[in-house]
Amino acid sequence: MHPADAPPTEGLLGHPAPPVEPTVVVPLAPPVPETKGLLAPEPQPTPEPVPASSARLDTGRADTGRLDTGRPEAERPVRRRSVAEDTLTPEEWRAAGYTPPTGIPVPDLTAGAPGEAPWPDRMRTLLRTPMSERPAFERTAREMHPSASVTRNVPRILDLTLRIGELLLASGEAAEDVEAAMLGIAHAYRLDRCEPQVTFTLIGISYQPSLVEPPVTADRVVRRRTSDYTRLDAVYELVADITAEKVTVNDAYRRLAVIRRNRHPYPAWFLALTTGLLAGAATFLVGGRMDDKAWLVFASAFVAAVLGDRLASALARRRLPEFYQFVAAAMPAAASGIVLSLNDWGLRGSVVITGGLFALLPGRALVAAVQDGLTGFYITAAARLLEVVYLVAGIVIGVMVILYLGVGFEANLRPDESLAGVSYPPVQMVAAMLLTLAFATLLQTDRRTLALVTVNSGIGWASYGALVYNAGVNPIAATGVAAGLVGLFGQLMARYRNGSALPYVTAAIGPLMPGSALYLGMLAFAQGHSSAGLVSVFRAAAIAMALAVGVNLGGEIARLFLKLPVGAERPSLYPAVPRRAAKRTRGF
Repeated sequence: MHPADAPPTEGLLGHPAPPVEPTVVVPLAPPVPETKGLLAPEPQPTPEPVPASSARLDTGRADTGRLDTGRPEAERPVRRRSVAEDTLTPEEWRAAGYTPPTGIPVPDLTAGAPGEAPWPDRMRTLLRTPMSERPAFERTAREMHPSASVTRNVPRILDLTLRIGELLLASGEAAEDVEAAMLGIAHAYRLDRCEPQVTFTLIGISYQPSLVEPPVTADRVVRRRTSDYTRLDAVYELVADITAEKVTVNDAYRRLAVIRRNRHPYPAWFLALTTGLLAGAATFLVGGRMDDKAWLVFASAFVAAVLGDRLASALARRRLPEFYQFVAAAMPAAASGIVLSLNDWGLRGSVVITGGLFALLPGRALVAAVQDGLTGFYITAAARLLEVVYLVAGIVIGVMVILYLGVGFEANLRPDESLAGVSYPPVQMVAAMLLTLAFATLLQTDRRTLALVTVNSGIGWASYGALVYNAGVNPIAATGVAAGLVGLFGQLMARYRNGSALPYVTAAIGPLMPGSALYLGMLAFAQGHSSAGLVSVFRAAAIAMALAVGVNLGGEIARLFLKLPVGAERPSLYPAVPRRAAKRTRGF
């Protein structure tokens, strides 16, 4: 059958309109005798019946229920209007922004079977399209079978969608990917006309069965945020099975309960030691030396980071906000650096302080904030950027208090100690990969993913070192290019594993974080050099922005050369709907 001759699909109003019913004439009551009084009705003549063929609907008047037959209004009969006459024309429906009751012709829709392409690609196409223009994917043969159940528990489906969206958002996933997952779940359970909404702490979804039925809306508040990428991979796998229509609603609830009950893969004591390992590896990264003093600096940073982690955990058990936890966690590393700098032995106390900063900088929140801003979720991006500002402010306050004390005691702090650059490539390469391994462990990354994350980090740091050390490129530009490669390979690894790109990207950018620039700014402020401090702070902000933008750009480049969304394989019958931009503005 030719596509143009295909029957129309179900529109926003439900099924196509039924055939026009014949006109039913209802005679008026006989005239009432005239009575006196203020509310007495006036006598009305009995109208003659009018055939249905001689009447037409006057849609240009305010009262569309009147019949325009060329006779006086008092002589017009009252009749019931059919369903078809009670709607607008298809052109008027489209002008109003709704799908006409007869549906959209099949050739205008995008085809595809569930699970044929990764659900983020398929759902982004729908997500960035207005509901009135949103294509409807073909249903599976199982669902179109006459014996298939057509009952849908809408509140239960919406609740499942919100619970999964809450887990994704709490794990640091970008707002666009959270909305795409929610839209995919609702679509898989035959709730096509859904609109998900995601902000920093509130997620909601609205389902409108038709224009003649009230919409169903539900929302959920995200109160706790966790860094468990093992749980995130399990949620991604669940969403992939749901969008492929392999899981029922009850089975999805059971699997979700199992995901929530699963404990973190690493115990608390092991994570505390990993924090120390991260700070110690950062001392080799920024110091770049392998000598006797380097191991003493490593041990000092290790002990200070473990002590800061335990102190922050104690404050967390006391229900203190995260801001104060970062203030407390930053103090032991700064104090250790000051102690090492109170003599002329050259123990590189500045390197200890910088290594402690690498263990605290919120790279995950920074990348998610910039990605939300680039994809058009400005409210969520602003909230996440404000979160980053507060966390960094807590780190700065904790370090600055100790630095002021150290400057008062005339500590020999030398900022050039933490500016080795890329002077010892083999040592710094091993340190960068070890730092990434520790960072990925702190993020509760699955053991099978740790090797790929470490390799991706090596690619990024090697690119950065080659650009800065061999090509003489500006460090900010080199950071952006290296982050772009990390985002590109992270997206490819995520496609290979059918999971989220966050586990492969967030920890891999750890060695590129602007720890040294931030420390230099704080030290300059503590020593009274405000101008130099502002320059270093702005430099750190520029590096952080280049890092986040590069990661996002690398992921977008990967999507350009990967498999197109569903429906692109048969353009002659089903033209593909392109992935729309987040906002189509042209400077006005």
